[in-house]
Amino acid sequence: MDLMNTPPIVDVIIPAFNEEKSIGKVIGDIPTLVRHVVVANNNSTDRTAEVAKAAGAQVVFEPQKGYGKACLTAMDWIQQQEVQPNILVFLDGDYSDYPQELELLIAPILEGKADLVIGSRSLGEREAGSMTFPQVFGNALATTLMRWMYGAKFSDLGPFRAIHWRKLIALGMVDQNFGWTIEMQIKAHQAGLSYMEVPVTYRKRIGVSKVSGTVKGVFGAGYKIIFTIFKYWRP
Repeated sequence: MDLMNTPPIVDVIIPAFNEEKSIGKVIGDIPTLVRHVVVANNNSTDRTAEVAKAAGAQVVFEPQKGYGKACLTAMDWIQQQEVQPNILVFLDGDYSDYPQELELLIAPILEGKADLVIGSRSLGEREAGSMTFPQVFGNALATTLMRWMYGAKFSDLGPFRAIHWRKLIALGMVDQNFGWTIEMQIKAHQAGLSYMEVPVTYRKRIGVSKVSGTVKGVFGAGYKIIFTIFKYWRP
């Protein structure tokens, strides 16, 4: 399909764990050009699923906790649909991203300039306090290691991203938790996909981060990201 001359089919995946206060806002701000908004309810104990359904999203359930696991479950649901999307967008459910900027992310794919577009918080505007020191440091360390070891030029591991659907499937994503975003970036680079970053706006999330908001989350995410960088490295 010629994405420049044919209206694209765009789906969105939102992994969500206890985001009842924010998920409705996120869904409500997604541009109407999107076909399916798929919320992967990752064993929430609150009303995340009910709020998401009321806002018009398709909700799939994944009892095993893990960001990557939730994404994979949502992808499985999309693969079962009769018509597959052209572009898939990943977006967090905590309202820290600006869903309205989705069109900025898919534009390079529609124009044939990129297969993968990362919404870079490092290049964009961040509200004061929206990223913790461990997040800023971890991003800088991970992207520096990717540049040194792989020659991959990224400034962020931002979760707000768009990718060509068929090429995403071909990457064979497997990570089930904190390594999901960096696995995608490393595999895209190794597969020769064209990629770029666009600046995005970032604000304080609603609620407490499940990763940067706890000591266990910070160390768990940091370990898995570094592990993933070395896992796919072939000197």
